[in-house]
Amino acid sequence: MVRVGDGARVPAAVIHHTDRRWATVPHVHVVIMGCGRVGSTLARSLEDRNHTVSIIDVASEAFRRLGPEFNGDKITGVGFDRKVLVKAGIKRADAFAAVSSGDNSNIIAARVARESFGLEQVVARIYDPGRAEVYQRLGITTVATVKWTADQVLRRLLPAGAEPDFRDPSGTIRLDQVPAPGAWVGHRTVAFQEQTRTRIAWMDRLGEGELPHRESVIQEGDLLHLVMREENAAHAYRTIDRGPEES
Repeated sequence: MVRVGDGARVPAAVIHHTDRRWATVPHVHVVIMGCGRVGSTLARSLEDRNHTVSIIDVASEAFRRLGPEFNGDKITGVGFDRKVLVKAGIKRADAFAAVSSGDNSNIIAARVARESFGLEQVVARIYDPGRAEVYQRLGITTVATVKWTADQVLRRLLPAGAEPDFRDPSGTIRLDQVPAPGAWVGHRTVAFQEQTRTRIAWMDRLGEGELPHRESVIQEGDLLHLVMREENAAHAYRTIDRGPEES
């Protein structure tokens, strides 16, 4: 076992084999509710990327899915109980994922994480797609079961740029989802693309896909799908965070 920058212990094999691109991704602490197939896969994936994890389940035997190499905290209890969440490190967490087998439990836990502890990165698994839209309006990212994979929730939990939606086989080109940055709202997509050195493949706006044109302006609530070269990703995200340079 070795220690990484935030003091978390991870297997030496993970450090040796971890892809070089994770070195620039900030370490985060993630609390997961539900240690089923998705929850356990997500927990191991996060540890493989040198993040710290606490996982909660009402049944202690569920933690056997994690395997002997898992080094995170395993908390037995109800995932929407505030005391259980505090024990899992919710006060220092960067993200929370509710992926148990019950819609109601997931939504209650997600709302507690967001409204009581102020977490912004919150994802809930929803079996009923008809209810997902309601909770999206409350600021909780939801994914219906038919679309659910551990990779999808991983991309929604980690910081922007940490995990692309797609990377071509050569590792040269990547596709990222980026919520419209506040600093860029009201600015033309042409300027965004020029300064970030990316291309907006399409935008999701009010539930529909839209192809940008020369007069398109980024609006609050847009989800941008960006194509960029892997080598340019760091520059792109620095520019996105910094905001536009006025000419």
